[in-house]
Amino acid sequence: MPDIKHFDPETALDAAMRLFWRRGVAATGVQDVVNATGLNRSSLYATFGGKQDLYLAALRRYVEQWSESAFRRVAQDGRGLPAVSDFFADLIEVRCSGEYARWGCMVVNAHAAAGPEDAEVRALLDRQHQMLRDALEAALATAEARGELAPDTDTAAAADALALLAYGVNVRSRAGADPAALKRTVAAALGTMARRPDH
Repeated sequence: MPDIKHFDPETALDAAMRLFWRRGVAATGVQDVVNATGLNRSSLYATFGGKQDLYLAALRRYVEQWSESAFRRVAQDGRGLPAVSDFFADLIEVRCSGEYARWGCMVVNAHAAAGPEDAEVRALLDRQHQMLRDALEAALATAEARGELAPDTDTAAAADALALLAYGVNVRSRAGADPAALKRTVAAALGTMARRPDH
């Protein structure tokens, strides 16, 4: 008789993703995953492999569900700097209020936890970082074309700086930072890039 799954793997993966996102991989044991998904250990291992395999699948799920759409929106927005400003406003909103407040970003949390032995995790994090800075650079290129940037702005370096600022927002929000303070920091960073009225 074939082994028939009596559960939805996608639903189980979503539950595991939220668990790893909130608690981190190191603090999450297999029994925690069993409790969160409602699966027994044999079903869990048969479907996803070990805990590290499940964590990697959950990270991929997070990138697909949360990161890629946000990056696509800012890259394709067409408004330049206002699009970047809205990207950060939305980031601060989701990190500081609602269901996922103070969870941080699962990817940024993974950066802090990944060890040298986690080659697949580090490769995923590198790809996600590249997507983030490329999306920001695309928005800045639009801003440059619209005459919104200060003269001689290096859009590649500015995109790198904004990507690091996004990581900082995620880390500080997890620690309970005041969202108004985060917004002021973002506004100051964008202000250094914006063309002055007299230019």
